[in-house]
Amino acid sequence: MCMNNNFPVNDRGAALSMIGAMLVLGFTDNFIVFIAEVVSLWQFQIIRAIIALPLIACIAYFWKITIWPKRNWAVAFRSLLLTIAMIFYFWSLAFIPMAQALAGLFTSPIFILLISGLILRQSISIIQIIAVFIGFVGIILVVDTQISDLTFLSFLPVLGGLFYAMAAVATRQLCEGETTLSLLASIMIMQSFVGICALFVITWVNPDVANGPAGFIIRGWVWNIGNIMPWIILQAIGAILGIGLIFRAYQIGQASQVAVFEYSALIFGPFFCLGFNRTTSKLNPDFRYRIYYNSRKFNCIAIVKKGY
Repeated sequence: MCMNNNFPVNDRGAALSMIGAMLVLGFTDNFIVFIAEVVSLWQFQIIRAIIALPLIACIAYFWKITIWPKRNWAVAFRSLLLTIAMIFYFWSLAFIPMAQALAGLFTSPIFILLISGLILRQSISIIQIIAVFIGFVGIILVVDTQISDLTFLSFLPVLGGLFYAMAAVATRQLCEGETTLSLLASIMIMQSFVGICALFVITWVNPDVANGPAGFIIRGWVWNIGNIMPWIILQAIGAILGIGLIFRAYQIGQASQVAVFEYSALIFGPFFCLGFNRTTSKLNPDFRYRIYYNSRKFNCIAIVKKGY
């Protein structure tokens, strides 16, 4: 694969971009608790893309920024990696507890270090290793995962973490010269395509769907969504800014350096959720945790547990 290394590394700027992204997404992802009551993940992705893509086009037009990729295959490949990561994660939710899925998902910084050090031969400092280790141990403690509870199916989200790590590395190695808007448009298109396919499968299978947030993954298309459209619009705007900052962070910094700062979501998520706690108190507390983290990692839904 051809790599583009002409752009200077700016790890400090990348770190600030990632922290800014976690700040934005830590706020907007709280809106998912309202959206999940009414529509499915897949419908949410489609509607979000319908809202976000014209906004991305307008930004590109007024700021004279191209949204057409320089290397179509590289941008499409990266978007595909993120999409596969999402599929593995949500597939795991049908078989294992959310806590285990979340722990598997947050193996991605470990894979980023391994890919960067062993395959790309980048320098990995002991501080980076310690930071990733401490962050992952913190995740395990937060989700309260027991080793005895792990099964073969527990490794499905680990595969999701692997593909997310590959996408993060590919952002700089393959898509370094691309504009952030082109990466944003590509992932929105890819996710909406997956959403359409998922809705077709759901319509064909016609499963029994629980009311409320419990049906977020297997619910079909819902037409009466006027009451949640403001939340979807706010989430779409937040996604453009937050996800765009994530993409930018991995473009200008080394993935092994940037990945550590994703754990800052553990600070911003609980902070903003305190303001939403009374509003969302009618939801199951365990589900509130679930609804925050998924969206942050895969730009789809969010997971929130015990006051998150």
